[in-house]
Amino acid sequence: MKVLLVNGSPHKEGCTYTALTEAASALEKNGVKTEMIWLGTGEIAGCIGCGACAGERGCFRRDVVNEFVSKAGEADGYIFGSPVHYAAASGAITSFMDRAFYSGGKEMAGKPGAVVVSCRRGGASAAFDQLNKYFTINGMPIVSSQYWNQVHGTNPEEVRRDEEGMQTMRTLGNNMAWLIKCIRAGREQGIEFPEREPVLRTNFI
Repeated sequence: MKVLLVNGSPHKEGCTYTALTEAASALEKNGVKTEMIWLGTGEIAGCIGCGACAGERGCFRRDVVNEFVSKAGEADGYIFGSPVHYAAASGAITSFMDRAFYSGGKEMAGKPGAVVVSCRRGGASAAFDQLNKYFTINGMPIVSSQYWNQVHGTNPEEVRRDEEGMQTMRTLGNNMAWLIKCIRAGREQGIEFPEREPVLRTNFI
């Protein structure tokens, strides 16, 4: 069992990383392996809707998106973390998730997903809602915690002092481990993810 965590902050070991690490620690204690991917500080281009990824494994841009998609199929769950920028997710993780889900959504469908957001003070719930929509369009169970998955602080030390936030991260990790194990147990009893109908698209004209 393995969970991929994505750090969408430009700060490699900042507030978002601190939150993700706390969730990862809980997962590890539950026997679930974790791997964290940092998006870095370079450019992550947005999706241009070219459709080149159709029938391929990944996007034509050979960057961190393809690195993630190449590993996504082997993972049992995913946690995406982002700082809050102007009451929204970071531009980097938004571009990343647009392309990752468009080119590799089939690798994640039916598997648990969760979002973690980090902010100084406000805007966390708006960013949280924004990122959860990727899961609901891709048939993925959303893993909840005891509160919305957010931490507060301007640096890792302050985040660690957010005791409720840290507990929320641990509960998230515990809940994700539990759900992954439930899905595995169901599969062992012959319960598979529902077969999907061919997608119907209705344009509003």
